[in-house]
Amino acid sequence: MHWSDRPFELGARGRHAHLKVRGLAAGYGAFLVLRGLDFEVRPGLTVILGPNGAGKTTLLRALSGLIPRGGEVLLDGDDLPEKTHEIVRGGVALVPEGRQLFPQMTVTENLELGGWLVPKAERARRLEQVLADFPKLRERAGQLAGTMSGGEQQMVAVARAMMAAPRLLMLDEPSLGLAPRMVDELLAIARRIADGGTTVLMVEQNVKKALAVADRGYVLERGALVASGPARLLARSTVIREAYLGAESDTDKTTDARTARAAVTA
Repeated sequence: MHWSDRPFELGARGRHAHLKVRGLAAGYGAFLVLRGLDFEVRPGLTVILGPNGAGKTTLLRALSGLIPRGGEVLLDGDDLPEKTHEIVRGGVALVPEGRQLFPQMTVTENLELGGWLVPKAERARRLEQVLADFPKLRERAGQLAGTMSGGEQQMVAVARAMMAAPRLLMLDEPSLGLAPRMVDELLAIARRIADGGTTVLMVEQNVKKALAVADRGYVLERGALVASGPARLLARSTVIREAYLGAESDTDKTTDARTARAAVTA
C-alpha cells in the first residue's frame, strides 16, 4: 500500500468546494473543442467520461487557465480567475495527463514545487504531512522521479498537487497506462481525498471503475455533454453499458435509456 489508511489531512477539510460552469467554450486558436457546456462539480467526486477526442483534457486545461475559455465559471459563488497562478492560489490544483514530473529531480524536490507559493515553513509542514499520507514516498524521498515506475510517479504527481492543499483537485486520466492493481489503488486514493473534504473532478476512460468510486458523472462526446446523473444510475443505464462497457444483459435492457440522456438534478 502506497498511502496511509487514515484520512488524508491536506486539502480543504470542512471547506467543500462547489464549481458551477455555464456556457463554457474553449479550444485552440480559432478551433473550438467545447461549446456551451453547463455542469456542476459538487462536493465529493465527479467523473467526466467519454471517448478519445471528446474534449475531456481540453475541459481541464480550460478550468486550470492553461488555455483561454469563455462562459461563466464560479467557485463557491466567485468568478474563477483566468490566470493559472491565481487559480492555484484560489484553491484549484491539476494533476495533468502524463504526470509531467521533473525526472532529474528527487521525489522531495518534485513535491516541494507543489507548495512553492506558500512560505517555507508552511511548505515544510505540508511536505511532512504528504509523506505521512503517502508513506511509500517517504521511503523514496531521495530517489530521482524519472527512475520510478509509472504508478509510483502518479503517486508523486497526486501528492505534489495535494501540497497546494486544494479545495478542488482535478485529475486527468490518473489510471492511464497503469497495471490493474495500481489503477484500483489510485482510484481509491481519489475517493479518500474526496471523503477528506477536497472536491474532486476526475477525467477517466476506465468507465466501470470510475463510476464505482464516483458520486456523480457526466459523459462528454464531441465537445458536448450528452449524459449526466448519479454514478450508480449511469453505471446501470443501457446507453452507458452499450457504448462504454460493451455488454448488456436482459435486465439492463429494461433500464430507461433516458436516465443517461437527461441531466439528473437530484
